[in-house]
Formats: sequence, C-alpha cells, structure tokens
Amino acid sequence: MGKENIEKYSARYALLKSVAGFWHNNVFYRKVIVLGRENIKPDDHAIFAPNHQNALMDALAVLFTHKGQPIFLARADIFKRKTIAAILYFLKILPVYRIRDGFSSVKGNDEIFLKTIDVLKNNNGLVILPEGDHVGFRRLRQLKKGICRVAFQSDEATGFTLNIKIIPVGLEFSNYSRFRQVLTVAYGKPIEVSEYFNSYKVSPERALNELRSRLSDEMKGIMVHIESEEDYEAIDELRGMINGRFSDDIRFPKLFRDRILVNKLNLLKTSDQSLYDRICLLSLRVKKKAKELNIDYRLLEKKKHPLGWLIAGIIGIVFTFPLFIYGNIFNLTFLEIPNLQIRKIKDPQFHSSIRYGLSLALAFVFLPVYLILSLFIFSSWWLGLIIFLTLPLSGLFAWNYYLQFRRITGGFRIRNLIRQNSAEFNILRKNHTELVNLVAGL
Repeated sequence: MGKENIEKYSARYALLKSVAGFWHNNVFYRKVIVLGRENIKPDDHAIFAPNHQNALMDALAVLFTHKGQPIFLARADIFKRKTIAAILYFLKILPVYRIRDGFSSVKGNDEIFLKTIDVLKNNNGLVILPEGDHVGFRRLRQLKKGICRVAFQSDEATGFTLNIKIIPVGLEFSNYSRFRQVLTVAYGKPIEVSEYFNSYKVSPERALNELRSRLSDEMKGIMVHIESEEDYEAIDELRGMINGRFSDDIRFPKLFRDRILVNKLNLLKTSDQSLYDRICLLSLRVKKKAKELNIDYRLLEKKKHPLGWLIAGIIGIVFTFPLFIYGNIFNLTFLEIPNLQIRKIKDPQFHSSIRYGLSLALAFVFLPVYLILSLFIFSSWWLGLIIFLTLPLSGLFAWNYYLQFRRITGGFRIRNLIRQNSAEFNILRKNHTELVNLVAGL
C-alpha cells in the first residue's frame, strides 16, 4: 500500500495491527485503561489530538485503543529513503514538510493536504500531535497551529460540508520507559470546527487562535497538567506518593486523582503560599530520603510489616524459584535484550519505543522457534503446545515474582531500621506522615 491509496482498508495492516496491539496492550503494558471511547463516532470526520510526551508510544496509544485504521502525520525527513518511505506508507503514516526541509520541499504539503482530505472523507481518522515534538514532562505545551489549519482548510476545500471534529486525547503513563506499566487514554468530547466558521470567514488567523486555545483547554482537562516549572519535581513526585496505589483502578483512575490533586495544589498556591511551600518541601525531602534508604512508597504507607507475613512470603519465593527461572527464558529474550540497546539512545523518551519495537520484533523471530523446539522436544504435540503456551505466562509470573521479592526484602529492611531506631528512617516516616496528613486536609 502506497501513499496514493493510504486511506483504503488494508487486510495485511489489520493483521499486523491486531498482533502488535495484543503485544502492546497485554504484554508490554500490564493494563491499558480507556476512557471516553463513546466520544468516537464511526461516521465522524475526526482529527485526534493527543498530548506528546513519550515519543512513538503516544501515537501507538491512540492506534491500539481505536478500532479503525487512522492515518498519522510525521516529519518528512524520515521518508528520504524509498524503502523506509514504503514501510511508513504501509504503516499509514504521511509526511509533513517543514521550512527547515527547504522551501521547495514545503510545496509537497499541497499534495499531502489533498490526501488528508481523502483520509477525512473516508472516515479513517487523522492523528496529529499538536505540540509538534515530545518532551518528558506532564505538562501541555504551546500547541502548533497546523492541526487547526488542516481542519479549517479541509472543510473549506469541501465547501464546509465535512463537519470535521477535533477529538482531544489525554495520555498518561505510570512510567514513561519501564515494562509492565499502566497506560491511560482519555478521549475527550469532540470540538465542532463548524463553531468557528463565521470567525474563520472574517479572520482566518483569529479563528485559528481561538480554536487552538479551545483545544488546549480541552486537552488540559483530560490529562495531568502540571503548570508550575519551579515546583514541577515536587508535584510530580507527590502524585506517586499519594496516588501510586491507585494505578490499576479502573472505576476511578489515577489520572482523575492526579488531576484533582494538582488542581487543589494550584488553588492552595494562591490561598496559602506557606502551606503550599511546606508540601512541596516535604515532597522533595521524602523523595530524597526514600531513595537513600531504598524504601518504596507503598511500603512506607504500611504501619506494620508482620514478621509472619514476611516469612511466609520468603517460603513462597523459595518454593516457586524454579518457576521464576523458567519464566526468565521469556523475560531475558523479550525484555532484557531491548534493555541492552537503549543504552545507545540519548533521548530517554525514546526508551519505551525502542523497548516495545524490539520486543515485538523478537517475538516474531523467537516465538516460532520456541514453538518448534517445544514440539520437537516433547513426544506428544499437545504437551509441546502446552509447554509453549506456558512461556509467556511464566514470564509474567517471573516479573511479578521479582516485584514481590522486592516488597518482601523491603519489608525486612524497614523492620531492621525500626529495630535499630534509625534516626534517618524516623525522620523519613515523620515527614511522610506529615505530608500525607497535609494533603488529606486539602
């Protein structure tokens, strides 16, 4: 499939998407929470506008939580090689030329613009990351005008008959780069571009600014937006301390809890600056001391760490150790090999993209090999198939085994600090308790 018919349905692409989506939603992430899916209507001519914090994973978050075959826009310089360009067109990605690519190249956008109209007419959905580039901060930056310009000009070129809608999308990653994290995707209510037609006919530039401002406000309403640059580290860390245990909550997702917390802190900053400063100070103190003592916030929240529970945990760890070793066949292949490659990547926001892409590629290579080996080693084909199917399950078990081991050893560490009456630990617990109580009082 090339650029000419990129908006057409592709069965090969659908197959690849289903496989890659399964790996994304069930293996790479431990949970994908989707909110507001009812805001996506199959008959709408829609442009999706997600925030951009985590490189390629932002686009994949929309792709794998959306049933259709949306088209993406990407910078044109990655299309220079014909082989790469062919792959990108197959993946339903169109180039956008920038002035830095040369004034003559910018003319190529005329052709791309006509193609985006075909995409919107075909109800594929167009995905544009309106911030332009990615930055690893939970903050919405100034939006580019390009997404609004595409919306207005596409409607204008079709006699204002498409009734294009822009759907704001809020993305939240519990951690940007690690495996087995939680991804939350929130689809906001569509913005009717037609509401700005009268303004556009009088002054296109004013209408662009009005629509961009509206889109920015709508996006901030469905994502974690920490406005303060000065206190960003303290507020961002506070989310984990207070709401970390709710990461897997579907009924009231952590995204909502974080937004409430950030909004309360914003109000507090204007009403009680001294209390706001105290909370930020304690957040940074707790972060620093917890790191020095190697103590997880989840363990710090517990008032007691019963010795009986810890011993029972150790016994369970010992007895299931062989299964842990077996599970690492899967983890070492698909999780650790990508880790070796990310050391070469300077931009940390690309780490998860590399991890996901390489782990998926390795799955295409090694899973068939493991299947053949299982069928060859065991005399019964059904037994070999069962052994093969246990590989990914045991891999996930091994991952959770490691987390459980850390919780148990952390519990023993805290008991030891309490027994020694550690002054540093007492300060940490005192600061943490005060911080939790201050936040609860908000």
